[in-house]
Amino acid sequence: MPSDKNKDIIVTKNITKTYSDNGIPVHAVRGVDLTIRNGEFTAVVGPSGSGKTTFLNIISGLDTVTDGKVWLDGKLLSEMSGRELSDFRRDSIGFIFQAYNLIPVLSVEENVEYIMLLQGVPEKERHERVMKMLQLLNMEGFADRLPPKLSGGQQQRVAIARAMVAEPLLVLADEPTANLDSRTGGELLDLMRELNQSTGMTFVFSTHDQMIMGRATRLVTLKDGRIASDERRD
Repeated sequence: MPSDKNKDIIVTKNITKTYSDNGIPVHAVRGVDLTIRNGEFTAVVGPSGSGKTTFLNIISGLDTVTDGKVWLDGKLLSEMSGRELSDFRRDSIGFIFQAYNLIPVLSVEENVEYIMLLQGVPEKERHERVMKMLQLLNMEGFADRLPPKLSGGQQQRVAIARAMVAEPLLVLADEPTANLDSRTGGELLDLMRELNQSTGMTFVFSTHDQMIMGRATRLVTLKDGRIASDERRD
């Protein structure tokens, strides 16, 4: 687990992303320079269409830039092959999606251990780490349950467990509270903040949720694909 708080986890230099919509250029991200250090709990905020999700997709390597450069943990993404990038995402980034993205035919334990299975972690260690994470998330006793038998809040807890159990450098969360009631969302955010403080894991959220903004130690506001403000609160 990374512990150096002065270490740069994400660095972007003048990144732009332009799409074509029926031949009309759409400038989703326009010249963004941003550095996020290890252990930060950052919310990237702004209205719909401001470029939040595109920015998250770019820094995770799920999308490519039209121009500019992105480094993750000192590695320049544009110099990686497709396989190298895929392996890097598997080993270094945990994803929490608005729609949970759990595999419905796999049990809770199988969903949570899936990344570690791909990494070749031995079965005994996988089981121990999954059980520890489920206990931390108040989901012990649900290991054999299938996702369709869980509430939305429970499914999001499983998604958080899956994202964090492999101890990635970075956790990226795209509107993680959008499908949750305010109480459940608040509880999960408090839990993620506690895990951030206890482990030093870096979190970056894409959101317009006031609850996330209120808990973030850094607020990066995007407007029309550009950084409108960058506020630190720690």
